[in-house]
Amino acid sequence: MKKQYTLIILVFLSAQYINSQFLLDGEFRPRTEYRNGFGGIIPDAVDPGFAISTRTRLNAGYKFSSYEFYLSLQDVMVWGENRQILPYDQNNSFAVFQAWAKLDLGKGFSTKLGRQVISYDDQRIFGGLDWAQQGRNHDAALINYKKNKFYMDLGLAFNQDFSNPAGFQSIGTAYTTTGFFSYKTMQYLYLKQSGEHLSGSFLLLNNGFQNFSGEGDAQVADGVSNLQTFGTHLNYKSGQFGAALNAFLQTGERQNSVDVGGAYLLGLDLTYKASPKIALGVGTELISGNKADTTDKTEAFFPLYGTNHKFNGFMDYFYVGNHANSIGLFDIHASANFKLGEKSGLLLKVLKFNGEQELPSGEKSLGTEVDLVYSHSFNGYALKIGYSQMFSASGMYELKGVAEDAAASSQNWAWAMLIIKPKFLNTAKE
Repeated sequence: MKKQYTLIILVFLSAQYINSQFLLDGEFRPRTEYRNGFGGIIPDAVDPGFAISTRTRLNAGYKFSSYEFYLSLQDVMVWGENRQILPYDQNNSFAVFQAWAKLDLGKGFSTKLGRQVISYDDQRIFGGLDWAQQGRNHDAALINYKKNKFYMDLGLAFNQDFSNPAGFQSIGTAYTTTGFFSYKTMQYLYLKQSGEHLSGSFLLLNNGFQNFSGEGDAQVADGVSNLQTFGTHLNYKSGQFGAALNAFLQTGERQNSVDVGGAYLLGLDLTYKASPKIALGVGTELISGNKADTTDKTEAFFPLYGTNHKFNGFMDYFYVGNHANSIGLFDIHASANFKLGEKSGLLLKVLKFNGEQELPSGEKSLGTEVDLVYSHSFNGYALKIGYSQMFSASGMYELKGVAEDAAASSQNWAWAMLIIKPKFLNTAKE
């Protein structure tokens, strides 16, 4: 009888193996950075920053005929942040980066539930923010539909904190997590139609932010402010030529009932492959700034949950935890991507910045940034090295709140990053 049970179990497991796929991989990504004006003007009296951080991930994916499951465990550490023989992680950086299941509902429909990366198009509004060691994720439920070259996502989220008594109460659902546009609720619709040369998408997004009244320990939840972001991304490719357009508007309210009206983002990028080894690009982006003289109204647009490091210069002077309700931005940029060999390449990008609105002094010019990134692939791993230089105009010193005569004579940033992505196991059929 035991033999029969054993045989039944083996047959069941074999059937599961035959009809399923399992993937186990990882990532080890140390990055060294020299920061002498990264993110803002560094004063001459301040020493540059220098540190090494490492992202480590272990990813497991399982795919069966009716569902998929994915789990990504992550730790982000700065070398030396923990003292010797510390029995715990002082930075508490270990996290579940992704944990989701995708269920096949039939007839082109599916649903994806759990912690996940949400990324669309060029990642201007929604992106995975892979440059940041911690990345960006969302706890959400998605309903997907796909037929031929049409794709749709309907996303829903409702955020709470069970472990925080102030954030989860039996008498209410006040959400106490704030900062960086952390939302209490989210609903969005994403539609995309692909064509031979032209592809287009439309995004309609609503975010609900918890409001509070009172101060300190006397703060109480006071309703929700809803901010709407909507617009389109168009992408055209024909031969060696390419063009991409972003056009988005924002309206509604930011947190604590700040009215938003007339906020917009317009971007256009043109690319041309001049030869098998040279790709050229030129583009511009206009992001509205705040021209209101009150604290309860703004015309400033913010790109929310995109991979903002990808845009407006790699030194992150704009829209990376900063510049949220400021003078906006007018960015003109040009780039050249050189293929130096079978496994190496060099990116050169130059960006000229101006405010969309004037600073109090009447100044608009902010400066020019030059970015260089060298990439080389080895046998099983890759190395990237970057250098950026900011040539600040008088408006940049005013914007960042550092007097020009008190600023360091050079504003630059250098980094080197090693990327290793081992594949431990993959049962997928070739």
